[in-house]
Order: sequence, then structure tokens, then C-alpha cells
Amino acid sequence: MQISANIQAIAYLASAIFFIFALKGLTHPTSARRGNYYGMAGMVVAVVATLLGGEVQSYGFIIAGVAAGAVIGAVLAAKIQMTAMPQLVAALHSFVGMAAVLVAIGTYLNREAAGTLNSVLMAELSVGIIIGAITFSGSVIAFGKLQGLISGKPLQFKGQHMLNALLAVVITAFAFHFGMTGSVVSLTLMTLLAFVLGVLLIIPIGGADMPVIISMLNSYSGWAAAATGFTLQNNLLIIVGALVGFSGAILSYIMCRAMNRSIINVVFGGFGSEGGGGESSAAAQAMEKGVRSASVEDAIYWMEDANRVIIVPGYGMAVAQAQHAIKELMELLEQRGVEVKFAIHPVAGRMPGHMNVLLAEADIPYDHVLEMDEINPDFPSTDVTLVVGANDVTNPAAKTDPSSPIYGMPILEVSKSKQVYVIKRSMRPGYAGVENLLYFQDNCSLIFGDAKDVCEGLATVLKGGGH
Repeated sequence: MQISANIQAIAYLASAIFFIFALKGLTHPTSARRGNYYGMAGMVVAVVATLLGGEVQSYGFIIAGVAAGAVIGAVLAAKIQMTAMPQLVAALHSFVGMAAVLVAIGTYLNREAAGTLNSVLMAELSVGIIIGAITFSGSVIAFGKLQGLISGKPLQFKGQHMLNALLAVVITAFAFHFGMTGSVVSLTLMTLLAFVLGVLLIIPIGGADMPVIISMLNSYSGWAAAATGFTLQNNLLIIVGALVGFSGAILSYIMCRAMNRSIINVVFGGFGSEGGGGESSAAAQAMEKGVRSASVEDAIYWMEDANRVIIVPGYGMAVAQAQHAIKELMELLEQRGVEVKFAIHPVAGRMPGHMNVLLAEADIPYDHVLEMDEINPDFPSTDVTLVVGANDVTNPAAKTDPSSPIYGMPILEVSKSKQVYVIKRSMRPGYAGVENLLYFQDNCSLIFGDAKDVCEGLATVLKGGGH
């Protein structure tokens, strides 16, 4: 059974509308589930319309590919932990990039054999290969950093930006030569150098900046898909690629603003390279005071009589998988009449929305979860703030210390609370590599230990009647 080109075009239009609704739904936790359903519906319509189109002559390889992909996807979905979701997303971006490269090369070989190559097509192939290769190798490096296979520290060297610029010029030159002559040598060198450029763009990015990089790679994967759409003359792929590309770029811009960084630095691989002027005298004086260590019982003493408690989750919560223990703590506090809210920084965790996803997994009500701009005015009137594995996003140095590498980054103003308890494994600094001045303030105490164990201990003491 085949459908006409007009019916396929209408189906593609319907699919594109579903994808637009999906993006709209994903803008807020309360509508995210519905957004996912829209996205799945759009994909089903797109796949069916494509399979029934006149351009499909054989289903053998298609069925084999779909079956293999479905098995792999189902296994990953069943086994993947939420803590590993960022690196999974990075891996999926790499698949899109490599698919764009392979489709472009396959199209070139087929069209060359048929003698139907032209300069416009080869320009499209060049764009698809370059963006796809950069997306693939960059995503592989991001995966390695997130998985711990590669050091999360920025790898920087003198002349790095000049080398990247030179590579970009050389790649562009090979692309022009390929477009004019169809040279296989130019095609090969252009592809290999694009892979190298992807590595060099992401290697200097620090682990703390992965949320922005993940969203930027998402944008790259969208542009790679759009380029593939031009190559295959598939309007839906062009539309969907553009939607992903633009939405990823907008999200990256929002994330950069949340960290007071330049999006230009992200695009050209300089993000996270800015350094401060060393440790300030204010920071040194704060650290001389030392930190106060507290017990679970000390924290409950303050919490059980509080009017409002704000919980700030960070990557430490994700590593310890403490979200369910926090949900139990929240319920016990609310039974005592305590108002409990959650404060989310835009770049907390290792990918955009990481903390929101983890809290949603624990069925924490969406109306309890507030973004930074919404929750910051509430800290001065908050009795207790509990920081669970968050570090740089709570550091007052971002506001008070011009010499700090994170100076100017908007933060969760937890230091304004009456009392702050921070759950932390050790005194190691966060990914930015600077001491958190919050820990040395008079109203802050640290509870050392695994976030899950500590939160379960808090719940246990509270269930036992408190202090």
C-alpha cells in the first residue's frame, strides 16, 4: 500500500504540528508528560507516512534497522538510571550526528554512481557532514566527561582558539573544493577534520558547564538533521531539525544567562575558560573561620518547629539517588504543618532540567518546585534551607567576590535564610574549583555523609518524634 505525495505532505504537516505542541508541552513540568505524548504521536505519524511513501522500494533493511533500534532502545530505557540520563542524552546526540554523516556520504556515493551530482547537492552534503561530524565527536567527548571516562577538568592549551579557527577555515576550503570538483580526497579530509574540531571544541569545557554543552549539542543535532532533510529532500526532517536546532540554541542562551557566560564562548569552545584573579582576602578570611559540623538531630531540631523549609537539590542528590528519601522527609514535615518548597537552579545537575526530572520521578508535586527567580525572594523569610549536594549554584562568592571565577553568575540566595544545613560528602570544592563561602557563614552548618543516608536519617528521627 502506498499513499500519494499530497497525502504524505498532509501527514507530515500534522506530524510537524504535533512536534510543535510537544515542544510547548515540554516548557513546564506540569505539561511535560503531555508534551512527550504529542512528540510520540508526531513520530508515529511521520514514520508511517514515510514508510507508505512512493520513495520506499523495499522494507527489508528498514525493518531490520527498526527492530534492532527498538531492542536497543527498550533495553536502555529499562536499565538506565536517572543519574546516567545526561550521558545517555549525549550518546543519543552522537547517534544523530553520525547518522547525518553516513546519510550524506551514502547519498554522495549513490548520486555519483547515477551521475546526478550537482553543486547545490554537494553544498548540502558538506554542511550535513561538517555539522554531523562535529556533533558526533563533541557528543562522544561530552559522554566521556559525564561518564567519568575522561577528566571533567577543562583541557586548555595556548593557541587553542587559533587552532580551532584555522581548522574551521581549512574545513571550509575543503568543502568548497569538494563542491566544485566532487573530490573524494577533499570529502575525506573535510570529514576527518570536522571530527577533530568537534573534539577540540568540547575538550576545554569543564564538567560544571555540561548542562549548557548538552543543550548546545542538542541544537547541533537539530541542524544536522535539517541538513540531512535537504539532502534527502524530506520537508518534515527539515522542519523538525530546525525546531530542535532553534529550541536548543534558545535553551543554551537561557542557560548561559543563568551562568553569566557568553554564548559565543560556548559555540567556539571557550566556555568555562575564564579564570578569576585568585583567592580573594574575603575568601581567605572566611576559610580561616572554619566550618561547623552538625548532626541529623541538630537539623531536625530546627526543621520540626519551622514555618518554612526550602530544599535545594544538586548533583549530589542525583549521585546518591536521594530523591525518594527527600520525598518522605517532605511528607513528614508537611504533616507537622511545615511549608516545604524546592529551589531549582537552571544549571543544577548535568543537563537542563536534571533536578526537575529527578524530583518528578519521586512524585514530588510540581507546585512545590520553584525556579531560581521565583524562590529567591522567599529565602529571607525561610527558617531552614536544606542544601542536598548543590555547590556552586549556592556560592555567595558569585555576588561578593569579583576575583572569583563564578563572579556574576546568578545563584540561589540560600545564605539569606535563618539557618542553612548543607549535606556534603567532603570539603572538596564543586566543579568550578572554588571554595563555597556559604559553608563558612555563621548561619550555615554541614552534615557530612551520603545524601540518601542523611535524608533517610532525617526522616527516621522525625518519625521518632523529632528532637
